[in-house]
Amino acid sequence: VIRDLRAKGTGIIYISHRMDEINVISDRVTVMRDGEYVGTLITKDCTKDDIIKLMVGRTVFMEPKTASSVQKDAEVVLKCEHLSRGKAVKDVSFELRKGEILGFSGLMGAGRTEVARLLFGADPMDEGKIYVHGKEVEIRSTEDAVKAGIGYLSEDRKRYGLLVDKSVEENTCIASLDQFTNGLFIDEGKCRKESEKYVQELKTKTPSVFQTIKKLSGGNQQKGGIAKWLLKDSEILIFDEPTRGIDVGAKSEIYELMEKLVSEGKSIIMISSELPEILRMSDRIIVMCEGRVTGDLDIGEVNQETIMTCATNRQGESR
Repeated sequence: VIRDLRAKGTGIIYISHRMDEINVISDRVTVMRDGEYVGTLITKDCTKDDIIKLMVGRTVFMEPKTASSVQKDAEVVLKCEHLSRGKAVKDVSFELRKGEILGFSGLMGAGRTEVARLLFGADPMDEGKIYVHGKEVEIRSTEDAVKAGIGYLSEDRKRYGLLVDKSVEENTCIASLDQFTNGLFIDEGKCRKESEKYVQELKTKTPSVFQTIKKLSGGNQQKGGIAKWLLKDSEILIFDEPTRGIDVGAKSEIYELMEKLVSEGKSIIMISSELPEILRMSDRIIVMCEGRVTGDLDIGEVNQETIMTCATNRQGESR
């Protein structure tokens, strides 16, 4: 349709953060950042990296990680044994170590999000055991998961992850109200101070902590969701499609934040449908197919083909 309109002489302003679309559709690319004009490029004369550099203000490297940054003897902070739920999750077992980013990869419907929801108590398990720091814990509700030190950034942030009609402050403090209540009253000053601290720490772009969170960009909404679990001091973070629907610059910031968190001792399960993202961020990769684990892969021994082989179960048995 766009090509037909252009052929008829119609001028088109096309707004998108999807690089492939921009390269195919546009003749010129104008980049804006933080509400200001940055520059204009001729599409045929520039590369994807040229556009990204203008968007972010620096070069963004998406090369695959070549080696895990986690020691093999690092503490196992989360151990799951034989998790099952109907046909969605079948006998899933894995470990997560301190300071590790454990990627979960697979095709749509493979069961990755379903595993995350079991860990967070959003759905009940049919069977299985969960250990945190070597101690078995019963997670039958989201409250149980939070008490066990688990935080969950949902793939559908607007439906499950955020109070979209509430402020940045309210979204930051909602999981930690016990820290701010004195009897029947909430210490609003303390809550505001903590919210402002995380706005600065995560570099969230918002006029103030009173801004309604749905008015922020997708990347800054994600930061609001992350701030909630940092304030709660969750040790184990589940990020389900953390960069879905956000621009390249915001993706880079989320990646940097994740790397900072694991360097500080947090442990992250990252579910992603983007193979470059999985390969760029993960120390180890769990691959799922039809509810089962079909691959447990060290980042130094894996590529896109290996992941897809496991994701389609062509190898015939778990690796």
